[in-house]
Amino acid sequence: MHSEIIRWYDHWLKNIDTGVGAMRAAFAAVEPGLRDRDIAAIAQSYSQRHGSENGIYLCASMPPDHPAPINQRHYQSRVINDGDVIALLVEDSGPGGMYTELGRTCVVGKASAELKDEFAFALEARKFTLSLLKPGTPARDIYAAYNDFMRQNCRPQEKRLYAHGQGYDLVERPLIRQDEPMGIEENMNIVVHPTYIRGHAFSCVCDNYLITANGPRERLHRFAESITELG
Repeated sequence: MHSEIIRWYDHWLKNIDTGVGAMRAAFAAVEPGLRDRDIAAIAQSYSQRHGSENGIYLCASMPPDHPAPINQRHYQSRVINDGDVIALLVEDSGPGGMYTELGRTCVVGKASAELKDEFAFALEARKFTLSLLKPGTPARDIYAAYNDFMRQNCRPQEKRLYAHGQGYDLVERPLIRQDEPMGIEENMNIVVHPTYIRGHAFSCVCDNYLITANGPRERLHRFAESITELG
């Protein structure tokens, strides 16, 4: 069993390199005049050229004062302008076939103080969730505690799937929501992606964690936990 876990972990590491490279390639290509779908296509192209077989690439650009949710390809027709905020979520399988997700935000210019503050809070929301991801903890209890945390901090409560297992499928159980009877177990690969809109800011941060007997290891993706400011 131990050797099997090591093999899985090696596969995840291969995929993580692919996801990080895709995010960097996409952000490096961002410029006014491109459409959201162009950025998503760059991320997809990088992933597939480096061993990915399948994936979903959600992207949305938005003016700094008009936040919008990330979207599938058929909604990615907006033209990017100076000052825009671009959110990108790379959900793909790597050379080993294992899925991971990486979500970050960049700005064509400088990020507003509000955007930075809300991103910092998204990191705190994720940190709170990670403190609950210990073997034996019921998924529905994590969901309830997270929404209590958001409510107490005057942020929107979650009504969707904000954390879940991953493996050879993009979404695997346990599902962190109110109707999930499963709990967290050791050696699970859990992705956590708190996402919300508040005021003028869309906030999302997404990373994967391997669960140990004492809780999550360090995040698997080696991508800066910050908003990328472009030129």
